[in-house]
Amino acid sequence: MEIAMSTTIFAIINLFLLIIPMAVMIYIAVLLIKALKKYLASKDVREEQATVKRTLGEILKAQRVHCKMTQEFVAERLGVSRQAVSKWENGTSDPSTSNLLALAKLYEISVEELLKEVQ
Repeated sequence: MEIAMSTTIFAIINLFLLIIPMAVMIYIAVLLIKALKKYLASKDVREEQATVKRTLGEILKAQRVHCKMTQEFVAERLGVSRQAVSKWENGTSDPSTSNLLALAKLYEISVEELLKEVQ
């Protein structure tokens, strides 16, 4: 009787040792499937955010055009060459921190507002 009982207990323990890892794997698979579904459903949002992001040069040019200023005017106000302004706008170079602050002031917006859409 004792041998049969210990064999039964041993069989039950082995069964639990097999069931628990399988249950954990199933749980992980369910979580992965949910995460994948959520990721796939967010495709439109991710694409929209990618199109909203712009380069610093594009933003600088858009602000300059919005304020109806020429590159030459901006250059004179900042004390730089027109070529420097052109390089900032086409992405060849970036303005220094002091020039970025001056641009924001000239365009009458905050630096944060100027940089919030930058990729």
